[in-house]
Amino acid sequence: MRGMAETTPAATAATAPLAPPVAAKKPSSFTHHGVTVADDYAWLRDPGYPEVKDAEVLAHLEAENAWFETRMKDRQPVIDTLFTEMRGRIKEADTSVPQKDGDFLYWIEFEEGAEYKKWWRRPVGAPADGSADQLILDEVALAEGKEYFRLGAISVSSDGSRLAWAVDDNGSERFTARIKVIATGELLPDEIPGINSGLIWVKGDTGLVYSLANDNWRTDNVRLHWLGQPVAEDVELYHEDDEGFRAGAALSANEKWLILSTGDHETNEVRLVPADDPLAPPILVRERVAGIEYDVEERDGVLYIHANDTHENFRLATAPLTAPAEWTTLIEGTDDFYLTGFELFRDFYVVEGRVRGLDRIEVRYYDDPARIEPIVFPEASYEAGLGDNPEWAVEKLRVSYESMVSPASVYDYDVAGKSLELLKVQEIPSGYDAGLYDTARLEIPARDGTLVPVSVLWRKDRPQGGPLHLYGYGAYGIAIGPGFSTTRLSLVDRGFAYAIAHIRGGDDLGRRWYKDGKLEKRTNAFNDFVDVANGLVERGFTVAGRISASGGSAGGELMGAVINSDPHLFGAVVAHVPFVDVLNTMLDETLPLTPGEWPEWGNPIEDKAAFELIHSYSPYDQVRAQDYPPLLVTAGLNDPRVTYWEPAKWVARLRELKTDRNELLLKTNMGAGHGGKSGRFESLKEVAEEFAFILWQLDVPA
Repeated sequence: MRGMAETTPAATAATAPLAPPVAAKKPSSFTHHGVTVADDYAWLRDPGYPEVKDAEVLAHLEAENAWFETRMKDRQPVIDTLFTEMRGRIKEADTSVPQKDGDFLYWIEFEEGAEYKKWWRRPVGAPADGSADQLILDEVALAEGKEYFRLGAISVSSDGSRLAWAVDDNGSERFTARIKVIATGELLPDEIPGINSGLIWVKGDTGLVYSLANDNWRTDNVRLHWLGQPVAEDVELYHEDDEGFRAGAALSANEKWLILSTGDHETNEVRLVPADDPLAPPILVRERVAGIEYDVEERDGVLYIHANDTHENFRLATAPLTAPAEWTTLIEGTDDFYLTGFELFRDFYVVEGRVRGLDRIEVRYYDDPARIEPIVFPEASYEAGLGDNPEWAVEKLRVSYESMVSPASVYDYDVAGKSLELLKVQEIPSGYDAGLYDTARLEIPARDGTLVPVSVLWRKDRPQGGPLHLYGYGAYGIAIGPGFSTTRLSLVDRGFAYAIAHIRGGDDLGRRWYKDGKLEKRTNAFNDFVDVANGLVERGFTVAGRISASGGSAGGELMGAVINSDPHLFGAVVAHVPFVDVLNTMLDETLPLTPGEWPEWGNPIEDKAAFELIHSYSPYDQVRAQDYPPLLVTAGLNDPRVTYWEPAKWVARLRELKTDRNELLLKTNMGAGHGGKSGRFESLKEVAEEFAFILWQLDVPA
């Protein structure tokens, strides 16, 4: 039976509370376009943000955490069981497949019980007995004593002698870069704080290129640091004046060019600078045009441009370096093939894309445009893509592959022989028998007649009509592929079907699929998810009320919208760092992501129609007096993407207005950000908590 609790004023977090906390209502409102909107929980945003020191705010978050601990205390045996079995599916002492880059083979390694990786290399041709192995970075040592640790960038100098890396130790996504001599371990005095980018070696390894996060967490710059010089003297190579754009840099595949890019969610612009002369005047490829996205590579004086200027599913064009804006089509854009990207190599190039949502990788040739060699995979539904291929001159391509029933695999593809060589299959120490499971890719009609793909996994011995977990995201053109997950087996082995709704807003079926779930069409994503849920009920997979659902960030917005519109469908919902205070956030251009998000959601400051639409679906604003399903919500105090007060305000308003006695829990990570806890096992504990909550609320035996 689902746990129930009366709502009474909160006890202090220092004692075991008897009831959930009740946030104080402090009347507040704002008016835009003649519309006044009440926001009685606005006070939960600390006025000193990004520092959160307000005693009342912290006390409320701690009280919510205490309530979470109280309600989940009796679930601890289940959490422990789930965690143990999830951990049992991870090979604790594990090593990646070594990859050649220059004079060395590089790989990463997890030791038994370690939360973090170690980065290794050995000279090409040296014995593989460990005698020549070099430890180049030890994340375990760097993370020691830290509540949170994340490696954000790692880069070996082109001569192989030095290593640059960057670390975030609080989840704020502001990283500090350091440099060391690999052979001796000597740490150089150079220290670059506040970056949020990769690290690129230039000019004979004498300089590093990076981007700083500004006061609003926006990377509006590309900078050059000369080794041994004060950071205060670093040179700004590019500055972006448009508050909605983000700037960054990359190195071309042939390592000749520094590629400076700036853009938002629908427009961008690229410049090229010689990597051996980073202070040279940049070459502008083509001026920005609203709605046009492109990216660039170079080979032998010819630019290769991946762009959506002639077709929304992108084309591949070429241009002479001497006339970079004169584009000639190499591969036409089509409705059938969504061209998602490309990589150049010395003797051939590779294009990646999707056909009806299925990944496709093609090898093509510079001297024979008609020669197209797709890499063929064995299953009808899968995820596949190019892996790490750092060298310019290669004969084999590293490729990754997985499906909902097939563990992640690493292959080398012999280009001349057109054959795949299996190098590694994800090992599951506790055992896994793919023959016990079945999977299907369905198409379920949405209310407007559009067929929405759904990937489903279940055990073959599962009774029809049992519980079902439905996952969705549906934003930013991010596709959620039908990949493998060891954690979801903990639900599937307990009788759940596990479904991924490939709803509009992602680009699973091409760029049109993305556009049909954004801006004025945003509600298609919410409707698709509900219609998929109903379609799975109609097909006998489950029944209404026996569906658990989850999503994070923009997928958390999805969770908020669907429980406002169709709460009866769901028996348990988990919303991770949910983007639920959409209207307030899109009205606040001082927040880290807001100006860059207007092309995704609309600008309610200037556009009344956008204001009205966002207000009509913003989960926080649309909470009403009705029954809601049991709900678990997570937040991160240091999260710069979805600020902690969004889930806190949402939960406060739900507590005020909902008419049921179902569980409503909020857990805020007080020392982490958008991704929750770091470490491969610590993060599993949060998944175990999520699944324990779902089992509890759906009354499924653990």
